Amino acid sequence: MEPKKDILWRVYLCYLCIIAVAAVILVKIFFIQQVDGNYWRSMADSLHDRYMTIDAERGTIFSADGRMLSTSIPYFDIHMDFMADGLRENNGEKFKKNIDSLSYCLSMLFRDKSATRYKQLLERGYRSKDRYFLLKRNITFEQYDILRNFPLFCLGRNSSGMIADQVEKRINPFGLLANRTIGLWRDNAPNIGLEATYNNYLKGTDGKRLMQRIAGGVYIPLEGYQIDPENGKDIVTNINVNIQDIAENALYNELVSNEATHGTCVVMEVKTGKIRAIANLGRQPDGSYVEDYNYAIADAAEPGSVFKLATLLSLLNDHYVTINSPIEISTDYRFGNRIMHDAENHPTEVVSVKEALEMSSNVGFSKMAYTYYNNNPQKFVEDLKKLGLDQKTGIDIAGEVKPVIVTPQSRTWSNTALPWMSIGYEVLQTPIRLLTLYNAVANNGVMMKPYLVSSIEQYGKVIKQFDPVVLNPRICSDTVLKQVQSCLEGVVESKEGTAHKALDNPYYKIAGKTGTAQVANGRHGYADHIYQATFAGYFPADHPMYSIIITILNKPHAAHIYGASVAAPVFKAIADKLYALDFEKQVPQQSRPVFDSTLQIKVGSTDELKAILTKLDLPVSAGNVPQPYANATINNQHIYLKPVETPKGLVPDVKGMGLKDALYLLESAGLKVTVQGKGKVTNQSLPPGQTVGKDNSIAIQLS
Repeated sequence: MEPKKDILWRVYLCYLCIIAVAAVILVKIFFIQQVDGNYWRSMADSLHDRYMTIDAERGTIFSADGRMLSTSIPYFDIHMDFMADGLRENNGEKFKKNIDSLSYCLSMLFRDKSATRYKQLLERGYRSKDRYFLLKRNITFEQYDILRNFPLFCLGRNSSGMIADQVEKRINPFGLLANRTIGLWRDNAPNIGLEATYNNYLKGTDGKRLMQRIAGGVYIPLEGYQIDPENGKDIVTNINVNIQDIAENALYNELVSNEATHGTCVVMEVKTGKIRAIANLGRQPDGSYVEDYNYAIADAAEPGSVFKLATLLSLLNDHYVTINSPIEISTDYRFGNRIMHDAENHPTEVVSVKEALEMSSNVGFSKMAYTYYNNNPQKFVEDLKKLGLDQKTGIDIAGEVKPVIVTPQSRTWSNTALPWMSIGYEVLQTPIRLLTLYNAVANNGVMMKPYLVSSIEQYGKVIKQFDPVVLNPRICSDTVLKQVQSCLEGVVESKEGTAHKALDNPYYKIAGKTGTAQVANGRHGYADHIYQATFAGYFPADHPMYSIIITILNKPHAAHIYGASVAAPVFKAIADKLYALDFEKQVPQQSRPVFDSTLQIKVGSTDELKAILTKLDLPVSAGNVPQPYANATINNQHIYLKPVETPKGLVPDVKGMGLKDALYLLESAGLKVTVQGKGKVTNQSLPPGQTVGKDNSIAIQLS
């Protein structure tokens, strides 16, 4: 082949290849633009613009008396868009004019940098043309409210470039008060309490905001492209802050004095089942106490003698005994290879069932349970189940554990299970479950479901109301109920009652039961002598308002271990204060005061006595008393004023008068007076009616 033809062939081949490649490129461009164009355009948009979540404002949890228990506080992150049109116009005239005064105001508000340092910071952001420059994080609403009135910022976003991003922080205004029950919401962390249980109501619905990606990978919000969030709903609880504070302080004081491991206290309104207070305190390594666990609902343990109420109800409901039936008790009694002990040493004697409960005789109750149920232990188990002691209460908070009642079918059942069950061992009960039973006795046999939340509200309007729920309309007959109530009152009022010394008082009646249970300590077993002390009861016993349970786990080898000496004092401290707060509700006021023979009214000015007694709205009959001084007497619930004679020239009778009136009368009669003591006149040295002589001196004795 000639060289020329060979060269031309090669050139033509290269030219054809170039044309083919160009054609492929053109075809690919066509497919990218026309066929796959929408896909690639959306991909490009996603790299520059994206929707970001705007968190909804979380609802507030309120107490029954309208105080915030948990709420969201707005904080703000302040950014600046240094490319805002108004900020850049006229070569940045507004920025340069206001930067000095703005820097000074920022320095005075936050006090973390000098005005010069703030000016340098702002100038650096302006020079860099940063569109999302961070100026300050986590400022409060009060600071933000001041900030937006500063020079430059007061001109609006377009002229100042200020961007305020709101963030929410969850706080409990009352600190650790009922903290474990209320809970504290945290992102990406386990949440507890009412915050977790009612999260679907509290969280609301998040919004969206379109954000644009700028240089440096920073996103800034675009105006007009935002879906506003729907704020969460508010929760109104049954917790009363004052009662909660009373309960928590009473529990805390006892835990500290006895160096206990942990304790819980629940206050329930008898008629409704509303939880007015729930305190849970656990000892920390440094010796302090905090709300570290909800022992009231999530800690099931052997309750000890407070469980004897359930045994008593079973025996009475099955008509095996009455509270007057005799039972022989002793210090020790053998069941198989185990020996039952009574806490108090006493000789063998016969007592009534009521007395056995009052003195909390383990031997007495275990003997009755064994005597009447040993041939059919399932009957006893079924009686306990009818009282709900094998089920959760259903309280409206996450975390409640299920109680345990062993049965003859259980692997742990033995020939001694029945007598030990009867006194609160080999069963596991939560404090809230036991309180529900005691509350039913206080509520005339009606068992109420305990609950913490009364309503769900939005912008102050109730959208869901929670009413009291009856779990069991009748736990026993009226006859049995009266007997049981009498026994629980006897625990406090009887001199042999285990709570008599701790709780008996002349002002109001208390009914309840003490309980002390020995607790095993892992591999150490019972060698560490750890005891759980409990008192469950209600007051005033004749018209109950509140039922309360206190459960305290003592430290090993504690000085005080019994329910009467550890838990009962907490009950008394709470009950005394609640009774004082509700005194007017407890005792109806008399339409008229009742006078007795001990009431004393001083002899005094007639006009003053009339004015005072009338002002006090006391039943007084003054009649026509011509003398300037009068004596008050009481007869048939009425006050009568009688004149006191003060004849001239004679020694007046000043007995019963105050010092002021006595001095006036005696000195007006021409007598010189010497005084001893304080109060009213009880004796005078010259008898009344005697003629005033030359020796015109008189001594009066006050007391």
